[in-house]
Amino acid sequence: MRLRLQQFRPRIGPHEHRVVQPRQPLRHTSLRPPEPIGLLLGDHDGLNRLAGLLSFAAYSRHTIVHVPLRDGLPPDEGVGEPVDLVVAHHTLGLRPSKWPELRRKLVNGTSLTVRTDEARTARDAAAWREHWERPDSRDGLRHATHARTFFLFGSRDVFAETAACFAYAAGWGPQHKRVVEGRSALMTALPTLVQEPGGGHPLEVLICFKSYPPYAHFRRPGAESRLGAE
Repeated sequence: MRLRLQQFRPRIGPHEHRVVQPRQPLRHTSLRPPEPIGLLLGDHDGLNRLAGLLSFAAYSRHTIVHVPLRDGLPPDEGVGEPVDLVVAHHTLGLRPSKWPELRRKLVNGTSLTVRTDEARTARDAAAWREHWERPDSRDGLRHATHARTFFLFGSRDVFAETAACFAYAAGWGPQHKRVVEGRSALMTALPTLVQEPGGGHPLEVLICFKSYPPYAHFRRPGAESRLGAE
């Protein structure tokens, strides 16, 4: 997939950061954080581009991927305040408390076009699933919610698996009969969110497909979106 992005180089003190955003907004996609159940609701275009963005993030260890979602079209499902999404490798050491300062500096971006390798992403996602079944595996998605933003921190392989989840939802969601009536279809969930200590209801973020009028935006699984990708 070819992704059209905006690239920023904000600086805080002596440190320069690389931040990318989709050039065109994901207008029909929204995210609510897990409290304890979160909801990511999107159409084919939004879910497909999220798959590409997570694939890009998997192989960009020094890049922060910021997906503005809270200012899109208001969803008619879900409970809670919509949030943006930020994805970064845990080795980058991004602290959510520093994000508002970084976000204010996201001005005067430059255009960037990147290509993702779906075959490589699929291989690494499969490797993650095989490794995750081992008793000693700890390669889950660490997460936090701060400043109306949901943060995902992880490694290459778990981001590849997350990309695969979005690709599955984008490809197969349009085949559910209920979506032609404007209803959402539960497809999957973000993989293996790290749970908070002390028990309680498991934290999870459900991934649902929902089209928009006239509810006929089907593309074959793996097809690229109209906006922001070719």
